[in-house]
Amino acid sequence: MLDHNLDFETARQMHTVLVLHFLEGQKQSEIAQKLNLSHSKVNRLIAQGRKLGMIKIHIETPFQRLMERERELVETTSLSTAVVTPTVSGNADTNLQQVGKAAANLILENVRDGDVIAITGGKAVSATVDHLFADRSFNVTVVPLTGGVQGKFYTDVNHLASRMAERLGGKSMLIHAPLFAESKAQRDMLKEMTTVKEVFDLARGADLALTGIGSIEPSGSSYYDLNPVPEADRKMMVGLGVSAEFLAHLILEKGGLANFELNSRLVALAPSEITGCRNVIGVAAGPQKVQPVQAVLNGNYLNSLIVDESTVNAVLEGMGKSQHVA
Repeated sequence: MLDHNLDFETARQMHTVLVLHFLEGQKQSEIAQKLNLSHSKVNRLIAQGRKLGMIKIHIETPFQRLMERERELVETTSLSTAVVTPTVSGNADTNLQQVGKAAANLILENVRDGDVIAITGGKAVSATVDHLFADRSFNVTVVPLTGGVQGKFYTDVNHLASRMAERLGGKSMLIHAPLFAESKAQRDMLKEMTTVKEVFDLARGADLALTGIGSIEPSGSSYYDLNPVPEADRKMMVGLGVSAEFLAHLILEKGGLANFELNSRLVALAPSEITGCRNVIGVAAGPQKVQPVQAVLNGNYLNSLIVDESTVNAVLEGMGKSQHVA
């Protein structure tokens, strides 16, 4: 009998291990290497799966509806991977932590020695870093995708890059430049500085890129922690069709970059500059992220998306309506 109180991430990992072992016939040592797990942990997951009755004619999971949403996302977008976590009604922080934990596990399954990992700031990225608990150390280099903003811990991308490197056992290279320059000319000058250019060159070819997906409409949006924007300009952005913030760039509803002055002063890589990354992973949670996620998906900026169930339900409903109208 399945335990419906089973932790989502444990159940998901258990499901993956059981499928690989019993349906695909992989050895436990092969699974351990594939998922970056210890052999003993793979053995424990299989034993626990047996005890819970998950090994039958097919692999059974208490989160089948979430797996169906994941398949729907992959089938209707350019995503190659999607992870949908349960939504806890009325508890935004729990939802954020669950999404962060799922993103951390996805990174641990995909990271390899020698990889470069590029990240943005943001609450969801910070939650992901908090849940990185590797079974072993990885020889990785973690770099920022944007310039830095000091202040709140989750906006300081250098701080997050250092913490991620520490948790994975690797090293970090930091950007010693502000996120917003005073002018486009100053932005160009800063990006050509040797220390900044070196980091951005690594980020362009990163093996894994972890990015938040920001909202620009709510007053509590983290975008306004990056750069205080007058109320009149906020209304103007919404009026121009701006729906999201991605790599600190303002993104239109259809996925294109907004022709807005703030974008021209960013000391950051543009979304088009990370298309060469092996896996661009977006992470988001909460109803305020529905339109931003739709915009980023419309722009085909991601390979993988980690999001909570209520948010993805609204995203799929909204995308279905737009496709119907089109």
